[in-house]
Amino acid sequence: MGDATCRPVRLSFNPQLRVEFRGATVTSDAGLLLPRELDDQLGLDALIEHHLSDPRTGHNRQFPLRDLFRQSIYSRLAGYEDTNDAERLAEDPTFRMLASRERRETSVALTSTLHWFETDVLTEARNYQGLARLNTALIQHAAGRSATRRVSLDIDSSESPVHGAQEQSAYNGHFESVCYHPLFVFNPEGDCLAAKLRPGNVHSADGWDEVLLPIIDRYRRRGRQSWSGRMRRSPCRRSTRPWNGAACAMRSASRPTTSWSGRIEDLLTRPRGRPSHAPLVRYRSFEYQAASWDRPRRVIAKIEHHLGELFPRVGFIVTTLAGTNRAVVRFYNQRGTAEQWIKEGKTATHWTRLSCHRFRANEVRLLLGVIAYNLGNLLRRLVLPVAIQSLSLTSLQQRLFKTGGRLIRHARYFVLQLAESHLTGRLFRQILGRIERLAWHPT
Repeated sequence: MGDATCRPVRLSFNPQLRVEFRGATVTSDAGLLLPRELDDQLGLDALIEHHLSDPRTGHNRQFPLRDLFRQSIYSRLAGYEDTNDAERLAEDPTFRMLASRERRETSVALTSTLHWFETDVLTEARNYQGLARLNTALIQHAAGRSATRRVSLDIDSSESPVHGAQEQSAYNGHFESVCYHPLFVFNPEGDCLAAKLRPGNVHSADGWDEVLLPIIDRYRRRGRQSWSGRMRRSPCRRSTRPWNGAACAMRSASRPTTSWSGRIEDLLTRPRGRPSHAPLVRYRSFEYQAASWDRPRRVIAKIEHHLGELFPRVGFIVTTLAGTNRAVVRFYNQRGTAEQWIKEGKTATHWTRLSCHRFRANEVRLLLGVIAYNLGNLLRRLVLPVAIQSLSLTSLQQRLFKTGGRLIRHARYFVLQLAESHLTGRLFRQILGRIERLAWHPT
């Protein structure tokens, strides 16, 4: 099945051991069969057909569109960084078994074909927009299963360093690097609802309304009416109606106005007496209206005095929430989970590896990484046993997806013999049973 005929290799330290090279029958990614079964249950084939279009005409279709799409997604989910890895994955048994029936006997796409698919086919306007809609439809099932009517959204930005002359890359003084500055929106379960690639020198909250407001509208059409959200940087200096009427908590700029500092001047001095080892934390809430705001808004100041520090740590949060100062600050601090999810996307699916020259091609690469991340996150939170649901996506790659296997071909079927290590036969059957019980089909 693609292996060259050669004699076994013998080693002097162990004469009983013989080494054979049969790469086309051995795989290290057999655990990808589980997310492949999940995407079949979620109707990914129908979503690809509905949201993506194939520009090829006639019979020039050696690789079906759904196979190219899955190869792009699953190579990222397995931790492979870019299309260069397609050269050695072309004969991999797992990736051939993930593809359609006609590709199982031969090989999957090579680097040149996969590069054409990602940089030419998916960069067309209708396919790029279709990728975003496909990502939304993929996670819609999980959102529909939630019984709560309250929705909390986290919006955060991140750094995507570049090392070339990529379009619209720029130096960012905060990150001290030449980069892109993408924006992400997450729900409380860790699904990435949307991602927007931006030039490297834009403000953290720039373009937040283009990303967030369509998500809020979609949730409202499904009957969710109670809203709250967290954002690292306040967009209030650019918009007079943040979050479209939803309750929100946003940290203000790092340099507060003089009027804000004057409201907390008496709290900046540490009380007399021996300082405690535990930080002294005090809060104050006041109303403030900037020139660009249509009405006053609540501002909460948090002042922390730490042992051994001469000056206090001061932070301001602009909010429309009505809870106590401590409760609002605690709610805002939960935004840190979004930073963890961004870190998982960076390390597991390499969604910030944006090495294409064109900006649109890098937008596509970012979305493909987001879809791969969401597929892994849906597997983790929908069908994995409780004992391993807390594993990071990187840990799932190492313990579940990176499972060795040997493919045996018979006349009418294939047998994939898996190494029983972290992924045992009992765990494999348990996860498959949970996938079968999802019982959901896209409309």
